[in-house]
Amino acid sequence: MIRRLAQLDVSQRRVLLRVDFNVPLTPDGSVRDNTRIVAALPTLEAIIERGGIPIVLSHLGRPKGNPSPSFSLRPVATHLQSVTGRKVHFASDCIGSAAKDAVTAARVGEIVLLENLRFHPGEEANDESFAAEIAQLGDAYVNDAFGAAHRAHASISALAQHFVGRRAVGLLMERELSYLSKVFDDPPRPFVAIVGGAKIADKIRVLQNLLHQADFVLIGGGLANTFFAAQGHNIGDSIVDERYITHARTLLNSYAPKLYLPVDAVVSDELSEATPTSVYEIHSIPPDAELKILDIGPDTIESFADIIATAALIVWNGPMGAFEFKPFRRGTLAIAELVAQATDRGATTIIGGGDSIAAVHMAGVADRISHISTGGGATLEFLEGKVLPGIAVLEE
Repeated sequence: MIRRLAQLDVSQRRVLLRVDFNVPLTPDGSVRDNTRIVAALPTLEAIIERGGIPIVLSHLGRPKGNPSPSFSLRPVATHLQSVTGRKVHFASDCIGSAAKDAVTAARVGEIVLLENLRFHPGEEANDESFAAEIAQLGDAYVNDAFGAAHRAHASISALAQHFVGRRAVGLLMERELSYLSKVFDDPPRPFVAIVGGAKIADKIRVLQNLLHQADFVLIGGGLANTFFAAQGHNIGDSIVDERYITHARTLLNSYAPKLYLPVDAVVSDELSEATPTSVYEIHSIPPDAELKILDIGPDTIESFADIIATAALIVWNGPMGAFEFKPFRRGTLAIAELVAQATDRGATTIIGGGDSIAAVHMAGVADRISHISTGGGATLEFLEGKVLPGIAVLEE
């Protein structure tokens, strides 16, 4: 059993709250994108409203175990105070006297933000003594950092073990687990998985697991090229991973009834905003060494649309092409709209991966998606079927 925040007594308690405030900063040191900060606000407010004092823990960037001004969370503290309207006590360290003084000064209704955990090598080493020092600052522990749940770091793993009976998942983590677990726990059917992205190596385990779980798996993006190569098609200078051609052939043979590849493609000899493009059926792409497959074609969009229209559950990870460039974004934006239409019809839709999230925002349909995962690598590992350290440690 994993305790929910609603089941944890936080009244008059200092609550160590692990969040993912690994946000991009501008050159002048202000927060450029506060999406992850906003995502944590419901948990912060829930703790405060129930009489607790949140002691916020996060990492930022990769300072490699040493303090660095460019990786300081101080600008995040300023931004957090602005968006919450609450006093934020910033500690210049996450352990020691600076952290203790900030925690001691905080009152109910206020927030403490500790300095970057990764300023200490003990964080990424999952060091027990480092975790023990942080544990002294709190009375309870809440993990709301799903994006870091796949890392066995001190604030994720070792720290939680100090709070048996006094630990829980935050509201964001709870929502992530509620939606993503649908993939494994008696999913609504038909279950349609859409997998894209540039490289098959990044997605092969996710793809295998979804092929096992789903009723239909639609494949696009660069990873489809390895399957085309396995089928013996001309793919010119398209991105392909020779190491996985045999593996792709095995998947085609094993899952043929449910695995759907593009039937046509948008191709060009150049990846740019102004390049001329052509559409070819996959089996008719000319043997031109310069041609690259850069998007799914209109017939593929139509055939994928017919399948998506039947779905009760959709999981989408990875774009259908090089959608960053205007000539090659039609396929990805079309899929975004089709997934949104499925949500409108009552399907449960789950989007994961930075490019897929960017695509639904570009298409203007983000508010028509059931759940947009904040996980990144954690989402991929969860979909692979792996046990995430940050979740396993919360089991009571």
